[in-house]
Amino acid sequence: MITEIYPNIFKNEIPLPKNPLKAINSYVIISESRNLIIDTGFNTVECQSELMRGLEELNIDLNKTDLFITHMHTDHSGLATMLRKQGVHAIYFSKIDGDIYNQTSQKNVFFKVLNKLLGFESESLSKFGKEFGVRETEILEFSPLYEGEKLDIGDYSFEVVDIPGHTPGHIGLYEKKHKLFFSGDHILDEITPNITFWGFEQDILATYFKSLKKVFEYEIDYMFTAHRTIIRDHRKRITELLRHHEERLNEIRGILRDGGKTPVEMAATMHWDLSHKKWADFPFSQKWFASGEALSHLEHLVHIGLVERITKAEALLYELK
Repeated sequence: MITEIYPNIFKNEIPLPKNPLKAINSYVIISESRNLIIDTGFNTVECQSELMRGLEELNIDLNKTDLFITHMHTDHSGLATMLRKQGVHAIYFSKIDGDIYNQTSQKNVFFKVLNKLLGFESESLSKFGKEFGVRETEILEFSPLYEGEKLDIGDYSFEVVDIPGHTPGHIGLYEKKHKLFFSGDHILDEITPNITFWGFEQDILATYFKSLKKVFEYEIDYMFTAHRTIIRDHRKRITELLRHHEERLNEIRGILRDGGKTPVEMAATMHWDLSHKKWADFPFSQKWFASGEALSHLEHLVHIGLVERITKAEALLYELK
């Protein structure tokens, strides 16, 4: 369903069947000379049908349209190749996430390594259901965007904002005059963005905190999120998210008082606001995301000196110092 949410800015709500996210908000900004699509949905027949239906309803000429991808996750980038083949001109990505997109489309090495670190090496990534879409194997030619660059669409002048955390190269768009911010998955209402592990060398959770505090300082009347509802009070929501993660860290430290845990053991012990109450009943995809989030929080505690990481027989174990 496509609706105008601000002059010449439309929200194309694309259902995500069998997915706890329920839907993704793809946005379309129109003008006489050029249009801009923000995010796409999964590479599935259902998502493609809904995306194209909304674009056709607006009579969008794809040859006069660019695509902006907030980050590399497949619910945001899955239909980029299809849109390129349909005539979309430029595809904008951050350099970091665009490179990750192309690396994972070719070999998926990072996610196989993470699978092993999490303790799921015996599980196949194919266990992610068909609702997550078909993974593209073609290299995507993209135009990298950097902090401070401008995209002018009609009366709007959008500034690119680096907001890493949810992914290492997540970017957003800020329109200063109208106080608009397209936040992707950086800040969501009702649900909390997943912050997973992206390597031992970086404290990705600390990076996310820094990005939240950065956006806190912006003057924003409308924050257009990739899932659920538009946010009108971004500072209140950022405060809630920071508090949520502080509570998560305290919960993890409390669990570690009973002894060391692997990331999966930690995730199985933590509280999750999901319809499945027992860890054994979680779908594989939810176990994977939960374990990745547990690992990012454990690594943050390692970086700030409260927890020790121990490697035993290629397995990760975390203990209080």
